[in-house]
Amino acid sequence: MKEIVQVLQAKFGSAIREVIEFKGETTLLVETKSIVEVCRALKDEHGFNYCADICGADRFTEEERFEVIYNLTNLDKHWRIRLKVRVEEEHPVVPSVTSVWRGANWHERETYDMYGIRFDGHPDLRRMYMPEDFEYYPLRKDFPLIGVPGSIPLPEIDERAQNKQAAERLNRGERI
Repeated sequence: MKEIVQVLQAKFGSAIREVIEFKGETTLLVETKSIVEVCRALKDEHGFNYCADICGADRFTEEERFEVIYNLTNLDKHWRIRLKVRVEEEHPVVPSVTSVWRGANWHERETYDMYGIRFDGHPDLRRMYMPEDFEYYPLRKDFPLIGVPGSIPLPEIDERAQNKQAAERLNRGERI
């Protein structure tokens, strides 16, 4: 893996902001604007033909609050590499890698739905789990653990529920 990292550093220079080796895993912190080119090089030149996952993380920091994490695999050689990009809270936009891996479509949509990170150039960026008009992002650290009372209609409480009073209080937004 060290040889691949060296080749990427030579090719992309300061776009590879940091290299982290921990417990046999390699993580590269990449400049956001270079993520598509780095991914394409990993796929075309180094055989990382499977984008196993793309997810978000809320670092809840003043600068570069959000991360997008790419877990990539070379299925032939059983290599794994992780890429990360960071974005500001005020403008959480990352270039889409759907032009490199079509399967990134769903991962990017899920990250958008849960964190509000938009993917520039995505062919169909819309919510997956939450209603389209839902104005919150549930995996952000500032999202209330109980949810936002009244933000979406909740199902009626099942008459067979063991603790119906607690369920009613929860649906009203009370703490139980």
